[in-house]
Amino acid sequence: MKKLAALLVLLALPCPTHAAPAVPGAGAGIVALLTHADAGRGLARPELVRRMVHRARARRRLLSERPVRARVRAGLGGGIVTNEYLLRLSVGTPPRPVALTLDTGSDLVWTQCAPCRDCFDQGLPLLDPAASSTYAALPCGAPRCRALPFTSCGGRNRSCAYVYHYGDKSVTAGHLATDLFTFGNDGGGGNAGSSLSARRLTFGCGHFNKGVFQSNETGIAGFGRGRWSLPCQLNVTSFSYCFTSMFESTSSLVTLGGAPSALHGHAHSGEVRSTPLLRDPSQPSLYFLSLKAISVGSTRIPLPASRRRSAIIDSGASITTLPEDLYEAVRAEFAAQVGLPLSGAAEGSALDLCFALPVTAFWRRHAVPALTLHLEGADWELPRGNYVFEDLGARVMCVVLDAAPGEQTVIGNFQQQNTHVVYDLENDRLSFAPARCDRLAASS
Repeated sequence: MKKLAALLVLLALPCPTHAAPAVPGAGAGIVALLTHADAGRGLARPELVRRMVHRARARRRLLSERPVRARVRAGLGGGIVTNEYLLRLSVGTPPRPVALTLDTGSDLVWTQCAPCRDCFDQGLPLLDPAASSTYAALPCGAPRCRALPFTSCGGRNRSCAYVYHYGDKSVTAGHLATDLFTFGNDGGGGNAGSSLSARRLTFGCGHFNKGVFQSNETGIAGFGRGRWSLPCQLNVTSFSYCFTSMFESTSSLVTLGGAPSALHGHAHSGEVRSTPLLRDPSQPSLYFLSLKAISVGSTRIPLPASRRRSAIIDSGASITTLPEDLYEAVRAEFAAQVGLPLSGAAEGSALDLCFALPVTAFWRRHAVPALTLHLEGADWELPRGNYVFEDLGARVMCVVLDAAPGEQTVIGNFQQQNTHVVYDLENDRLSFAPARCDRLAASS
């Protein structure tokens, strides 16, 4: 870090208008493997939920201490592991595997690089620029460096240096560079072949990376609206993902490009619905939705007009969070309709909307009211497994929602499980359909 002559602050510059598809002639676009961060670890369901909730609350404590400059979804330090979805691909020649958190709430694409001045531990080997024949540091005079509001040079080769802060106080710093990114369905570790696509992209080669990260990720893939994001650099007009259940060890796909209406329809198990994607100039990287009301069972709880355009959909946030007064209204409806006594949360889970299960729960599931998000032009009725968690050992059933200060609703990835979500960037539309996400990887 001391050898960096100066630092470059990356701001959320808008993505230019898409002029051409990233993959001419490739109807399905670019695909890469998407895996839950805890897949294959054999963790019990209560432990997975405990980690998810603790991480979400710890992150909010950090966020409350200063204004958000950019958003990150990374692993929680201090021994608590997050619940994230990792994009697996390769960088360099020969290709070296990386695992990047898919984050629709930020723009920069980066991974840890050797030599690391101060980095978090990771399971994969560090990306070594010297070992790639296609790596090239971005010079200070490059248009992409000059286009940034603040530029500076670092190192002997006078390359473009950067620092990128996130709202949870995580930070990455290093040099901007270009290299080949290899996408495919083999998890990013195989050799290039007919099923893989390679593109030269600009990314952050991080030599100083501190904050809430975990060992099975190597960095972050920003999927936001800014020009540094992966969709913008690939010049695609759409992307989609499908999150498998956090309780399963199956993988799915993220797709960049292709016709939104035709993407992976074979995996859908229900109707496709669509709602506008909105923009907010004060938070230009984020994808906003118009949330008009939330229903618990037959009771509809309207949002005030001032909040209806402030909901965001976020691939990196774990749990859907509601403004505190809205959460209390939803909580009161569940308490009134479930018909079970309120209970303390399952040990260590930190969820506070929980009910004591009767003995009969071991052979008969207790009924819960439906939870529906009423968006502009589309109702998103969540499957039971996307908002209810049952710990039969502790005889507790919890509703997986949380409250947060402020006016913003955040639709997190727990609520998006087993849902194919398509971002149509050309027409500013979000489409979603219930799906068997594991079928995407199996059929690719």
